[in-house]
Amino acid sequence: MVQLTINNIKVNAEKGMTILDAAKSVGISVPTLCHMKDLTPTGACRICVVEVEGMRGLIPSCAYPVSEGMVVDTNSSRVRRARKTIVELLIENHPQDCLVCVRNKNCELQDLSEQYGVREHRYQGETKQHAIDVSSASMERDPAKCILCGRCVRTCNEIQKIGAIDFTMRGFSTIVTTPFNKGLNVSDCILCGQCILVCPTAALREKSALKDVAYAIQDKKKFVIAQVAPAVRASIGEEYHLPLGTNATGQLVTGLRRLGFDKVFDTNFAADLTIMEEATEFISRKTKGDKKLPMFTSCCPGWVKYIEQNKPNLLEHVSSCKSPHEMLGAVSKTYYAKKMGLDPKDIFVVSIMPCTVKKFESVRPELAEEHMQDVDAVLTTRELVRFFKMAGIDFNDLPEDKFDNPLGDSTGAAAIFGTSGGVMEAALRTAYWQITGNHLDKLEFEDIRGFAGVKETSLNLKGIELNIAVVNGIGNVGPLLEEIENGTSKYDFIEVMACPGGCINGGGQPIHSKPEKVAKRVKVLYEIDTHASTRRSYENEAVKTVYKEFLGEPNSHKSHEILHTTYIDRKKLLKEKIG
Repeated sequence: MVQLTINNIKVNAEKGMTILDAAKSVGISVPTLCHMKDLTPTGACRICVVEVEGMRGLIPSCAYPVSEGMVVDTNSSRVRRARKTIVELLIENHPQDCLVCVRNKNCELQDLSEQYGVREHRYQGETKQHAIDVSSASMERDPAKCILCGRCVRTCNEIQKIGAIDFTMRGFSTIVTTPFNKGLNVSDCILCGQCILVCPTAALREKSALKDVAYAIQDKKKFVIAQVAPAVRASIGEEYHLPLGTNATGQLVTGLRRLGFDKVFDTNFAADLTIMEEATEFISRKTKGDKKLPMFTSCCPGWVKYIEQNKPNLLEHVSSCKSPHEMLGAVSKTYYAKKMGLDPKDIFVVSIMPCTVKKFESVRPELAEEHMQDVDAVLTTRELVRFFKMAGIDFNDLPEDKFDNPLGDSTGAAAIFGTSGGVMEAALRTAYWQITGNHLDKLEFEDIRGFAGVKETSLNLKGIELNIAVVNGIGNVGPLLEEIENGTSKYDFIEVMACPGGCINGGGQPIHSKPEKVAKRVKVLYEIDTHASTRRSYENEAVKTVYKEFLGEPNSHKSHEILHTTYIDRKKLLKEKIG
């Protein structure tokens, strides 16, 4: 331990700790832009500079270690002037279109401008001009709004390990872009949106589908269905300053009805349906000695896009099941349409998702039937909040309501789909029953819960030993894929979620900078599971009815026709596009 003084406060800090962390340990806030917790500091933006007694220049607190007897001032007039100048220079090279910007009132540059009292344009000069990249179905990239903090680059390269974007050029011409400045649609990007969550401005944002949804609702010929993912109900309350960990399911249903949706269904219903299909598929592979093991889950479209682009030779290991929201879209336009006497062409399905890549997934030609996509539009959690505001809906005052039937019933197993390990845990509960005929006594698989990069557990099913792995964040999947290629993998079943933490921390969720928020969201989903009247997917009566009246049984010919899909060699496709 070393002792130093920060703003006249005696501070005991661990040797090697940065000035920034030492200041935070005693409640002293220092602004940052380029700093990312748990990653090697770069000191690039200089907004965190402090004054250290005996040193001539100002010091970047995020990259400078503490030392015995150090005297630091984080708020001297010299420090404030330097920070204000940095902010002013960033602003002068910014589009300054705050009133029409999607990040208005949720922008770190805007916050710093207010904090340091920027009230005039003191520096005027040339500004950067860049075209907006709208090539992707999920995301937009606006280099003119980039402040070169590098957080998106580090997230993509160091955390997700995709490497779709990086710095290029030098000096004033520096830009964050894709290789050869091509569109995101022909890059290695998997559209997970993690870069959006760390971007301090609107240089990266989702491609909005609000207009399409609003027009559909206004069209009297359309029967518009909304479905809500489990992670959305655990996070949307943050946008309305509700306590962290608030389950806002009831208010969500009411709000969607007031927006004009004809029916509000629960994606959790389809999550139970997914488990019935996926667990059956896995048991079939395992018991028949299928060489296509381990089997991967297919619920995450970011993961599916990743393996299509990087390891298409392993696609046969991926479950053929559609993701839950695509299953619900497909069932809505087949089973539900027939049951209610509706023309499937008049049904417009809107998925409310915590995810950006589901926008890309919804337009995949493999997920269409008779020229109709299973899902017509995807709104992120952030877009739904904007929709509520546009409609003048005060979310805090909404009464609670329940999902519509028959596609609104679900079990606790479906709720935990939104967090890393949840899909696997739900699948194991059903797989155990399918093999043994008995209910699993202890439903919680603690070994595959939490935020570790790779988690594992095992389960004995009447002498059949299952080795299970759960990958949390796409950056951790590489070694497992190499093991499969080398023939050394010990696993039978592997869940992969592209976003760290799972869908609960998806690229379409409320933008935040506090990791504890994600943990609170996860807690909501586990609490829904714990207090559910039924906690196993095979106990869902509504799902049983769909099989009885329409699908027959899990993995039947009809099920494969409606609920399963195929994949493509996207690596080859990208080469052809770039070539």
